[in-house]
Amino acid sequence: MARRVLVVDDEKLIVKGIRFSLEQDGMEVDCAYDGQEALDYISKNKYDVILLDVMLPVLNGFEVCQQIREFSNVPVIMLTAKGDDMDKILGLEYGADDYITKPFNILEVKARIKAIIRRSSATEVKEPPKIYSYNGLRIDIESRRGYINDREVNLTAKEFDLLELLMLHPNKVYGREELLNTVWGYDYPGDVRTVDVHIRRLREKIEETPSSPVFIHTKWGVGYYFQK
Repeated sequence: MARRVLVVDDEKLIVKGIRFSLEQDGMEVDCAYDGQEALDYISKNKYDVILLDVMLPVLNGFEVCQQIREFSNVPVIMLTAKGDDMDKILGLEYGADDYITKPFNILEVKARIKAIIRRSSATEVKEPPKIYSYNGLRIDIESRRGYINDREVNLTAKEFDLLELLMLHPNKVYGREELLNTVWGYDYPGDVRTVDVHIRRLREKIEETPSSPVFIHTKWGVGYYFQK
């Protein structure tokens, strides 16, 4: 089945080029040119990945990503300005899974899209139902859902991957570099700040007091671990 991608950018020549290149690889591509149009598409269709520019009319990319995360865990790759580290950090804060810096090479775009689709597809392989719980925190491996005291927590794909890895290996300390390589892959071009951002967001969702965590602890100078 052909993979489906939504490209969101107000520069129509860029959108046209990306669309042509992805369609040459057999993908189905929808295009949106402002933030609200993007949300309209996403609410009505299922996508394998969304390529989302930061600078958009009506609603910017951060606002769109934030609203997406209220109802969907679809992988989001954000397009950021060259050298603007704050855009990259904010994108991750709002739930993006990856980012690409403008100006970009279309071959890099295609490679990133294919890589994130491969990683997402790997999680779709059917396995026997597995549920892990501890002290009111529960994750369902099959449905990829998390719960606190039976209240569902809206986790992004990467947040769930991190929680699953840490929870399934309690008291094992993972270095930030190790988490980056395991969860994002060795070909991921980001740095360990990505891990810190996602751990902080995960704590905000599952910890009653994020500054004094019960579940995910920091081993200073080393990394993170799930305490059980």
